[in-house]
Amino acid sequence: MGEEGKVFFFAKKKQKTFGLGVRVRGAAYALYFYGVTTLFVVVGWPWRVMCPQRVLPLARAWAGTVLAGLRPICGITLHITGREHLPATGPALLASQHQSAFDTLVWMVQLARPAYIMKQELTRLPLFGSLLVPAGMIAVDRKGGAAALKRLLLDVTRARDEDRQIVIFPEGTRVPPGGRVKLQPGIAAIAGRLDLPVLPVATDSGICWQRSPLGRTPGIIHIAIGPPIPAYTPRADMLHAIESFWRACESTGFEPGDNSVDQVALTPGGGAPCTR
Repeated sequence: MGEEGKVFFFAKKKQKTFGLGVRVRGAAYALYFYGVTTLFVVVGWPWRVMCPQRVLPLARAWAGTVLAGLRPICGITLHITGREHLPATGPALLASQHQSAFDTLVWMVQLARPAYIMKQELTRLPLFGSLLVPAGMIAVDRKGGAAALKRLLLDVTRARDEDRQIVIFPEGTRVPPGGRVKLQPGIAAIAGRLDLPVLPVATDSGICWQRSPLGRTPGIIHIAIGPPIPAYTPRADMLHAIESFWRACESTGFEPGDNSVDQVALTPGGGAPCTR
């Protein structure tokens, strides 16, 4: 594996252990998650044929339903700052940290018309994978070279023209809290092509949602949306600005610097306040 694919830790990595209560909650949530997902896939297969234009709302309903179980089953809630940086309408480009599978779900319910940029392998998942592209997600062949980049730029241009909010993970893989990887430079090419500023997004989702299906630790997942970075910022400066925002959020413990704080429900729209 080359250096770009390595995860570096700047603090000692602790071994994850889960108490009995966390394991029981995790098992209960896993049953809930896969039960809900099976139901939506069964509905989604005929739905994509009969109502292809409604696959995205169905996908948002699925994500909202599986995330809605986090609070009552696992004791996990969501805290967002920086909502004022999101455009009220129209397209947007978000460059998010990626610590857990939670990150691949949350923007389905927090944005009106999300379009995730994801690895092509996900479209090959049995049953579920075939619904991703009809829902407007953008699949990338990470080994496709220049041809894949050209196709990606065409796909994101179409998504922008459809007023989609595009979410990309510049790290290119899940990185645990405390880990570091070299950011992928494609975000700069996408921003320039779309003439859209980049909204950096920091999160600590990996603390509450670990890789293990049993690792759903009670607590608050924080998300911070940063000020827009101009579309034509030089590539190195853009990557530095994104990472600097992420590290600043980590160093302050995601404490807001203003009053634009929302504790939101993990359901579509996400605007209703909730408490732990």
